[in-house]
Amino acid sequence: MIIIFGAMAQLVPVVLEVGHFAVDLYYIIYPLLFIGAILMAMGFVYYPSLLPFGGTIAFVSFSIFLFETFLTILKVKKINFVIVSVLLANIFLSFGLIIGIILALGYSGTIDINIYQFLKAHIYLVLVGYVGITIMGMSLILLPMFWLSHGFSWKYIKSSLTILSVGILFVVFSSFSNIIFFEYLGYSFTLIALFLYFYQVFIIYKTRVRLENDIYFKNIIFSFLFLLISLILGIIYLFYPRENIFLTLSWILIGGFITFIIIGHLYKIIPFLIWYERFSPYVGKKKIPMLVDIVPKKSANMQFIFSSIGVIFVSLGILNINETIYKSGLSFLSIGAIFLLKDILYMIRFKEDV
Repeated sequence: MIIIFGAMAQLVPVVLEVGHFAVDLYYIIYPLLFIGAILMAMGFVYYPSLLPFGGTIAFVSFSIFLFETFLTILKVKKINFVIVSVLLANIFLSFGLIIGIILALGYSGTIDINIYQFLKAHIYLVLVGYVGITIMGMSLILLPMFWLSHGFSWKYIKSSLTILSVGILFVVFSSFSNIIFFEYLGYSFTLIALFLYFYQVFIIYKTRVRLENDIYFKNIIFSFLFLLISLILGIIYLFYPRENIFLTLSWILIGGFITFIIIGHLYKIIPFLIWYERFSPYVGKKKIPMLVDIVPKKSANMQFIFSSIGVIFVSLGILNINETIYKSGLSFLSIGAIFLLKDILYMIRFKEDV
């Protein structure tokens, strides 16, 4: 979420074409979210009584983010699809946070609730409603920009957003009404929406001008392949509702799709921010490095290899309920994470005499 918030701090003004209402609030958001996440983790593992405190701090952090985002949206004079996606995503996040606080109180024993009902609604609102719609909206800006795609129709992604929003409402409603029909109807709508989104990305891919198979391209293609696999598993789960299938498709969505689409964009956005901050003032005056020079290619490729193998092995371990394969995948993922941290530090610290 910190990475997503950081990206939103950069992308919201670009997408909405207005300045932030109060960008300095992000300096409050990050430490609060960090502290809240640590307290919540300790609460889940060791001391449940810490959950309400960690949850409240995280809630304040998210609330500041929502407050700043909504006031920024109010400055917009012309509404378009991406702005609608930002608005919808943040509305779903708002309701997800309220349910999250109730969950924290219930898990700590402060109040008596059906945790499973609230948990399902919370996860769907935050993960699918906020993260999913945010990725859908922002990727329609970033993918055409990085691939130099143009001249494509937006009708599939617009239909996808509408169907996904309805699906989220069905799942949330089923969480509190215990009507299984609406739950599976919501899942079906979600699958249809994600298939439409996948097809929209395929159209953007087919109309691309840039053909370079860089680390960004590899991560994005890998992420959407895993999105497709998760959709296929989702269809299977509707007819064979087994826990290992559900856990596998959930892991693939998070570890395969969301994680790799974020990693891919990190290798694009961080070099641009470093280049813009340190080298853009010297354009036309001195020889300066290009964006591609800031990315450590060999290390980035090693990160991709270890991380992708790790995701595959963990998926197979969960699907086959095999602890050995699962732990092997975690080992590969750990090495990939080390390479990713190394690459991020390298890019952040990149300096060259100009």
